[in-house]
Amino acid sequence: MRKTFSSKRRLLVLSPFALLISMAASAQVAPSARDAMKRDLGMTDGQVQNYLDVERLAGAQGEMLAKAQGAGFAGSWIERKPNGDYQFVVATTGKPQQGQAGVSVRSAKHSLEHLEAAKAALDQVQKSAPVGVYGWVVDVRSNSVRLDVAPGAQKAAIDFVAASGADAATIQFAPMESAPRPLVTFYGGSEYLSNSEGSYWYCSVGFAVTKNSQQGFATAGHCGNAGDTVHTLVNKRTVSASIGTFQASSYPNNGDGAWVALNGSNTVVATVDGYNAADIPVRGATVAPVGAAVCRSGRTTGLHCGTIEAYNQTVQYPDTSVSGLTRVKVCAEGGDSGGSFITGVGQAQGTLSGGNYSCKGNQAALAISYFQPIAKTLQNYSLTLKVQ
Repeated sequence: MRKTFSSKRRLLVLSPFALLISMAASAQVAPSARDAMKRDLGMTDGQVQNYLDVERLAGAQGEMLAKAQGAGFAGSWIERKPNGDYQFVVATTGKPQQGQAGVSVRSAKHSLEHLEAAKAALDQVQKSAPVGVYGWVVDVRSNSVRLDVAPGAQKAAIDFVAASGADAATIQFAPMESAPRPLVTFYGGSEYLSNSEGSYWYCSVGFAVTKNSQQGFATAGHCGNAGDTVHTLVNKRTVSASIGTFQASSYPNNGDGAWVALNGSNTVVATVDGYNAADIPVRGATVAPVGAAVCRSGRTTGLHCGTIEAYNQTVQYPDTSVSGLTRVKVCAEGGDSGGSFITGVGQAQGTLSGGNYSCKGNQAALAISYFQPIAKTLQNYSLTLKVQ
């Protein structure tokens, strides 16, 4: 088990207890997701609809528009304009051509290929990253490789970049006052608990999956090792007998993903918990673009929505480095680890790995979270995502 923060509680063992997540009626956008998008992203009903129109445009035209830029393609994303409306942006190092309605083609200095090469150079020396360098990622919106750096650590970060051989012209240093950490904790009411070396760890269910005829769910790799048992909490102080077992787990190498096989009649349905609102049905796993709105569901903080900032982030946790994560501007807390990231229309995106600030007060506006793409977990373990 990958140890993180918080304190232990003594828990008793009880009889088997089935793990179920309730199913919601289908809708174009789940009402809970719509409400959370309006609350967390400051959208009106009209802006939610405008956003969804642009999201569909990005899905339908994004690949074609990228190919049209050739080697000069510098990335694409969904962007909110000052008036609150949305547009799909395509960046290029070539001469921008007038885009279709809803699309803005924009000039950029560095191609996406060049930015990815700079990030790859940093990844090659990630084990030598100094304290205070929290991670790096290609940020297509700023046309740079963004390094998250603690206050006072910029000189060490500059030396780290220089030693890596990465093109310094691509680097943007960004202050981050709170360090990211894997979000697992010991306390509270739980979606599920993993039992590792006699200790119980609280985490959250990600998505329902199958392998051949075996039912189970995807979650975070740091929540348990292969062979660890899974339980549910009963009456806030007692633990059920085992309802499942971690079949495979990756952390920190090959990302932060795992899957649990459930025992007997225990099951998880293709639904994400809306917490005090309608649940969100899982319809598929189409990858959303940078700038897309996604909602995160977890047992500690419930449902919160934010926007995707970048893909393939390398994160420096206190004890290790994890690559291949997706960066989202949204809060999360201990115990939310493994929980679902999903779009409003029901496209599964990934499972929570970690983050920095909490969801309390002004911290929520500062928070960044990271998720393991669900496609990678499905591929790693030959799983099939359950959908409605």
